[in-house]
Amino acid sequence: MGLDITVLIADWAWLGEAEPGKRLSRLRDAWYDDETGLWDHDAPGGPEGALQWPRGPHGTSFALYEFRRTAGSFKAHFWTGNRWEDVRDHADPLLRTELDTFLLGLIWQGMDGEAEHVDPGFFSDDPTAAYGVLLARSPAGVRALAATWERVQPLLAGLRSAYDEHAAVPHGWADTFEAFTDLLEDWGNALSEAARRGWGVVGLSE
Repeated sequence: MGLDITVLIADWAWLGEAEPGKRLSRLRDAWYDDETGLWDHDAPGGPEGALQWPRGPHGTSFALYEFRRTAGSFKAHFWTGNRWEDVRDHADPLLRTELDTFLLGLIWQGMDGEAEHVDPGFFSDDPTAAYGVLLARSPAGVRALAATWERVQPLLAGLRSAYDEHAAVPHGWADTFEAFTDLLEDWGNALSEAARRGWGVVGLSE
C-alpha cells in the first residue's frame, strides 16, 4: 500500500464534455501543466483541510483537496477502511448502514473486498486507459455520497467509545478516533463542495 492519492473535484461541464476515453488525459494535462497546473508548484501547497486551485485558464475547472494528517498517502484512507471493519459491529445500526454506504462509495473495499469506486462510463472501459484512477464519481454519485455524509456526520460522536475500545492503536494510520473522523470529515467537505457546484470527484494515484 505505497500508493499516494490526489483527490480532485472537477467541473462536469469541462470534464464531462470530453469523450470518456479522453477525460483522464484532459484532467491530467491540466493538473500537470507547467505554467498553470498544480503539480510541482514553486509555491507551497494550500492549507490542509481545504481546496487548492490552479492558476491560469484552468482556475475554474478543477481543484485539489488537501487532506489533513495524510501527507498525500493512500495508506491513511486504506487504514480508515480497516479500522471501520474493526469497529462496525459495535456501531449503532443506523450509523453502520450509512457509514458502510459512505466508505464503500469512496475508499473501502467492503467485507468481501469487491467494492468498485469508479462509476461506469466515467472514463474509458479500457483499464489501460484509466491507469492510476482510484476513484471516479459523477455529479449524481457525488450528490448521493454528500447526502449520505449529511446523515453520517451527526451520528459519529456516538462511535467514540467503541472506536477507543476496538479500533484505536498505539501508532499508525487512523490510530485515534480524531484521526478517523478527520479523514471522514475531509471527504465530506470535498464531496459537499463538489455537490454544491454539480461537479464530479476523481482520485488519482501516481
